[in-house]
Amino acid sequence: QVQLVESGGGLVQAGGSLRLSCAVSRSIFSLNVMGWYRQAPGKQRELVANIINSSTNYADSVKGRFTISTDSSKNTVYLQMGSLKPEDTAVYYCNAIFRGVSSWGQGTQVTVSS
Repeated sequence: QVQLVESGGGLVQAGGSLRLSCAVSRSIFSLNVMGWYRQAPGKQRELVANIINSSTNYADSVKGRFTISTDSSKNTVYLQMGSLKPEDTAVYYCNAIFRGVSSWGQGTQVTVSS
């Protein structure tokens, strides 16, 4: 199993930026998939961005505004978020799949004020 610890959430004004970090308990090279999801109040958890075999994928709602990246020396996955909108407000979760098993972090709150 993989342990994931998110950080970097907070309160930001619309148009601002935040960078989320996800510390991974094992080498990110061993992971099949790494990604970020979010869940807003009353809504289902949705995919924001992920990396599969070095290929990045983004939800249409964040394309051009968010960037997912990794630092293998730190075993960390990042989500750089820009041009934030109030509708980006949610709890953001890091996700990793290792040998077919999906693991989740505890989540970090992102609140975008208008």
